[in-house]
Amino acid sequence: MAAGRFAPGHLGELTPVMPFELVDAVLSETRTVQRRLRDLPSRVGVYFLLAMCLFPEIGYRLVWDKLTVGLPGMVIVCPSTKALRDLRRRVGSAPVRALFEVLAGPLAQPTRPGVRFGPYRTVTFDGCSSIKVPDSERNRGWLGRCPHGGYPQVELMTLVETGTRAVIAAVFGPTREGETSYATRLLHHLGPEMLVLWDRGFDGNDFLAAVHATGAQVLGRISQRRRPPVLQALADSSYLSVIGGVPVRIIEARVSVTCIDGSNFEGTYRLATTLLDARAGLSIPAIVRRLARREFVDPFDQRPRSYGIPLAMRFGALWSGRRGGSVSASAGGGGRRCRGGRRTRRAARDRAGARVRVR
Repeated sequence: MAAGRFAPGHLGELTPVMPFELVDAVLSETRTVQRRLRDLPSRVGVYFLLAMCLFPEIGYRLVWDKLTVGLPGMVIVCPSTKALRDLRRRVGSAPVRALFEVLAGPLAQPTRPGVRFGPYRTVTFDGCSSIKVPDSERNRGWLGRCPHGGYPQVELMTLVETGTRAVIAAVFGPTREGETSYATRLLHHLGPEMLVLWDRGFDGNDFLAAVHATGAQVLGRISQRRRPPVLQALADSSYLSVIGGVPVRIIEARVSVTCIDGSNFEGTYRLATTLLDARAGLSIPAIVRRLARREFVDPFDQRPRSYGIPLAMRFGALWSGRRGGSVSASAGGGGRRCRGGRRTRRAARDRAGARVRVR
């Protein structure tokens, strides 16, 4: 615990993740250290910004109370809301962005369940376009007006480690640019040791070729309207094909979501992967299970608590999430389509547990 004016600058048990020395270093690097020692130093301002994102449902003064409630016997200033607002503006976004760039990245050890598929670390792209920002002239000039009225919205795209939901990289901007445009800006974070998972929103020849060029492997859902040519049928009912000049293996899978209330939803998925060798332990059930974990255990679940600090450092925006689903899958097409589309599947996830099984 720091002393004097710096005492409120902490995050309790999370402070060792972002120690004082690291915060001071990024303040110095971004030239945002206070010119004179105030009652509210810049270091305190950084921790206050992060605490705001851990407690987005309360105001400035209540956030300050949470930072100071564990400091009995110390003389602590009681700033006004205006003083805290001025502190936030004085610190700005540069230090917290620098913190994000230092701390973002994979967290799991190779032996941790759910973070690897064979020799590959599994990562996924995931976006969110429902983040609202104040309806100011500056935000409207950057983001444009919401077509349906209301507040301007931000498109957020993240590259996330599965299993831990650790944010590896993130970008954001106007919603008009689309998910794949933002995901393309994150490709330099991929490498040959990674397996990239995605849903059909990222299905595109150019995007697949760009990801493949990084050396990373791909496992993604593609549109049912696609009819990739069958170049070679495999014994497990999958087949080899080419999409956008990239050799792929196409898998037809029937996925069943079983909810805790007993209801069941089924759908036929068409998957494409650059993992071509069906004999290397990359069976259809294993592949479908891996993608099902990405599809039904959404990386944006568990927010804001597990996602809060990394995204707070990048954007200062948090939001609540949903629970995942129980999934079973089998090879081959058929089965009825998921009635109601994405909305129905979301309702299924809302009522489901987080266990994945393959039949």
